Amino acid sequence: MASLRVPEVTAPIQDSERLRKAFQGFGTDEEAIIFVLGHRNANQRKKIRETYQQLYNESLIDRLHSELSGDFRHAVILWTTDPPERDAKLANAALKAKKKGIKELQVLVEIACASSPNHLIAVRQAYCSLFDCSLEEDIASNVYKPLSKLLVGLVSSYRYDKEVTDPDAVMLEAARLHEAINKKQLDHDDIIWILSTRNIFQLRATFARYKQLYGNALEQDIENCGTGDLESLLNVIVCCIDCPERHFAKVVRDSIVGLGTDEDSLTRAIVTRAEIDLLKVRVEYATMYKSNLEDGVAGDTSGDYERFLMTLLGKII
Repeated sequence: MASLRVPEVTAPIQDSERLRKAFQGFGTDEEAIIFVLGHRNANQRKKIRETYQQLYNESLIDRLHSELSGDFRHAVILWTTDPPERDAKLANAALKAKKKGIKELQVLVEIACASSPNHLIAVRQAYCSLFDCSLEEDIASNVYKPLSKLLVGLVSSYRYDKEVTDPDAVMLEAARLHEAINKKQLDHDDIIWILSTRNIFQLRATFARYKQLYGNALEQDIENCGTGDLESLLNVIVCCIDCPERHFAKVVRDSIVGLGTDEDSLTRAIVTRAEIDLLKVRVEYATMYKSNLEDGVAGDTSGDYERFLMTLLGKII
């Protein structure tokens, strides 16, 4: 369930005019920018971008970049960008990072496993247009094996998106997963094939049957194999498939606890899920951590950045 609050009918011309006014004069009217863009869905934001370009012969994204700064600018631009292009840029940034740990690579898992099949295809198309190579090529070039083998399989998949399961396959594939994990062969072709080809509902049934048959959750048995990057990445994959709201609740929590705030992760989690399941993320966060997600966000952010995130969380009208 989305947290975003939007009017059913909007007027792109009036929205564009209000944004233009916010950019002019002495200083920038950040409140007006939050009020307009923070209450528009992806289709409405697309119409605003197009209308603004037609009216003023300039890119709205470029103007936002010149008018805003810091984490607020990053969040607003990420939000205003077309979602497939946004995720393609997030994927590229993760792959080009000097340090590519699980925190960076989990961005690719989120796109592949916590998005719709059609969105994943759109991201791959946007990636090719933006960076003159395929997402798969960049993964193979920038990520070491066996992680690259696993990630290429995930981003190359096109899962069936209807709620269907095959009980016989569930039983068989739970056994195949257990056999590979029991032998600590976490890069086994069976694991990669099952995780990258089966539909989400089939996989959730397989994970549940695994626990029924073998006593432990799949994540626990993966953890028992070791604490390396492959084990960590596999558990991110399982969590994103089984319960994406739990994964994103953890991303938010990890971004605000400890010394300092990981604003990039916090922004990504809220911006990418506001139109999908951020209400569920909030519920999962409360269950896991016995506290309110919005209180945690408010405690670690301030100013326009805080107000914008709170707007996407549905807390500011």
